[in-house]
Amino acid sequence: MKRYGIVIHGGAGTISKKSMTKWKEKAYKEAITRAYTVGYLTLHKGGTSIDAVLEAVTILEDTSLFNAGKGSVFTNSGEHEMDAAIMEGKSLKAGAVAGVSLVQNPILLAHTVMKKSKHVLISGEGALEFARLNGLSIKPESYFFDEFRYRQWQRSFSRDKVQLDHDEEVNEKYGTVGAVALDKNGNLAAGTSTGGMVNKRYGRIGDSPLPGAGTYANNESCAISCTGHGEYFMRSVTAYDVSARMLYKEQTLKEAAEEVIFNVLPDMGGKGGLIGIDRQGNMVMPFNTKGMYRGFKNSSNEEFTGIFR
Repeated sequence: MKRYGIVIHGGAGTISKKSMTKWKEKAYKEAITRAYTVGYLTLHKGGTSIDAVLEAVTILEDTSLFNAGKGSVFTNSGEHEMDAAIMEGKSLKAGAVAGVSLVQNPILLAHTVMKKSKHVLISGEGALEFARLNGLSIKPESYFFDEFRYRQWQRSFSRDKVQLDHDEEVNEKYGTVGAVALDKNGNLAAGTSTGGMVNKRYGRIGDSPLPGAGTYANNESCAISCTGHGEYFMRSVTAYDVSARMLYKEQTLKEAAEEVIFNVLPDMGGKGGLIGIDRQGNMVMPFNTKGMYRGFKNSSNEEFTGIFR
């Protein structure tokens, strides 16, 4: 029987053990476990890798624990601008949205772009219009309000500082979410969703909605979803770099992912992590930060949920 499985992440960054209460840790682990379990069951029943990724990411978007969907951070103007992308490894088709507001599940909108448009990436008001035309769930601004997020934004706003929510001063992490999966037919898929940087300005867009930078899938190599300081992931085309190293340097997924996360990114000053799965079902979850919310389950009935190293 061919191997299959799913890996998910909820962001990499500064995660303080001192501020991690038992109930917080339990809440995060339960959300991670639920996401990969639902995605795995989809694969187990013969569903596609795309379906599994969508199931897992929407669960994470629907909780305020992570910086995506409902839990998205505030921009400088006190609003929410969300990014997401999805890609399938068989056809190399991809769909993405950037700077979109009010859409409950940006990952579903990204999938709709892939399936029902001739485009790869759409943004802003146009993306919101496309969501409405295709019957996606639209929520009022109040749906995205979270007291912790609001206070986080107020601190950044008062200092006129743009920051990741994995910066030291924030001392908590609920970041970018993503999933990668391999189905029974040997098809790979990857998806990533984020609310971006706290107090961001000028319509800033990170790596998450950019195929090749924060999200990538190719049946000949691997599926990758990244999390961290997006500017560095864009400059190093991190997700594609892992695939390219496998294809052209004949590195294993583990070798390629670790080279990128532990050498390439740090040499540029970049921090973060990624999750990956290859066409043999091998999985990786490297990160060069203090922690990364992560988990997986595979057809060998192995599963794992972790936060710290």
